[in-house]
Amino acid sequence: MQALVNRHTHFSQIAKALRRIENHYADSLNVEQLAAEVNMSVSAFHHNFKAVTNTSPLQYLKSYRLHKARLMMLNDGVRAGAAAVRVGYESVSQFSREFKRYFGATPGDEVARLKVTNMAVEES
Repeated sequence: MQALVNRHTHFSQIAKALRRIENHYADSLNVEQLAAEVNMSVSAFHHNFKAVTNTSPLQYLKSYRLHKARLMMLNDGVRAGAAAVRVGYESVSQFSREFKRYFGATPGDEVARLKVTNMAVEES
């Protein structure tokens, strides 16, 4: 019973951290700060976060930022440099490198591909 209670408590603590990331993804966030906010040690936070999300806290934050930036560029016509800054990147070149590594295309190429895909879906 205690294990079940602990698992539920850890899940709710990680859910709180996820909400923090999703509501403040553009802020300067770090694992130590997130762990402290949910009253966990850094190692316990990292372990429980990975158990819930199947990824590390920093990888989750990076992925979330990249997806948000891609949506800004696609839906709002925001340029890559502006999107990078809006989602919390200090370096546009770092953003471009991570974007290409994550999505397999440069920001401009990815948005162009998605626009073509969206147009094809709308026409069918």
